[in-house]
Amino acid sequence: MRNATFGTSGPETGVIGLGCMGMTWAYDVQNRDDENSVRVIRQALDLGVTLIDTADMYGPYTNEEVVGAALAGPYRERAFLATKVGIVPGGTGQSAARDGSPEHVRRSIDESLRRLGTDHVDLYQLHRVDPAVPIEETWGALAETVAAGKARRIGLSEVTVEEIKRAQSVHPVASVQSELSLWTRDALAEVLPYTEEQGIAFLPFSPLGRGFLTGSIASFDELPADDFRRRLPRFQQDALKANLALVGSVKEVAERVGATPAQVALAWVLAQGRYVFPIPGTKTPRYLVDNAGAAELVLSAADLADLDALPTPTGERY
Repeated sequence: MRNATFGTSGPETGVIGLGCMGMTWAYDVQNRDDENSVRVIRQALDLGVTLIDTADMYGPYTNEEVVGAALAGPYRERAFLATKVGIVPGGTGQSAARDGSPEHVRRSIDESLRRLGTDHVDLYQLHRVDPAVPIEETWGALAETVAAGKARRIGLSEVTVEEIKRAQSVHPVASVQSELSLWTRDALAEVLPYTEEQGIAFLPFSPLGRGFLTGSIASFDELPADDFRRRLPRFQQDALKANLALVGSVKEVAERVGATPAQVALAWVLAQGRYVFPIPGTKTPRYLVDNAGAAELVLSAADLADLDALPTPTGERY
């Protein structure tokens, strides 16, 4: 795996990371297999996929436990471990809520470290900004975790440039995580250019369009009954059918360069900046190998132009 510096002041990490959410939450939960997930995380490390991303609310709470089991013993020092705080799972029938209170941050870091089985995380991220709490207060509490040695650095997720600047006035921002893929390009307008200018690492989540850009999903009915994507507009049957044309174009480029659609989609994301570290999620060994292989794929200017010209997808993100 090719490595790169995690922003201007960070350590070297593999340019492609591993998002662990789907191992215990959101996607096909009824087929959850923790032992397999542990093997996949360790296989990722063997491939040079060192950035391992989780969050306290995934599961809820169980995802950190699985990651912690995978990184037990000698595996921990090989990983760049990232987790998140700031979203509180709702009860039965209730939506998740945001909690950016300093008290919640202080309590949550200790709980995350316990579940992860470690004395520190390499990156502690604010999952979402709480509109009821000034970001300066929340960010100050995250900065306390750095001062206490519980986190090496702190990052933001799904924020505006103005919110990044407000956080920077309190403590350096090491990373920003936002959705970015061939069918979700909002971050290219302002956020990614700003992070590039500031030397902040950018972590695209769902860089494969929640699996759609791989070409493996042809129908709404193929999605498991408990799959989160069944609630998303772009995966509704009519929208999905319309979006298959976009996948067809990705496949054409893939055939031309001798790669898979997933590798092409990831290579396009990597090409968007110097400090871009996509974190595709998977719990399947062969998909993990496929994703890691994208680090070595360099698309030509013509290939990138064809991908840049892809139409806007049918349906909103959420």
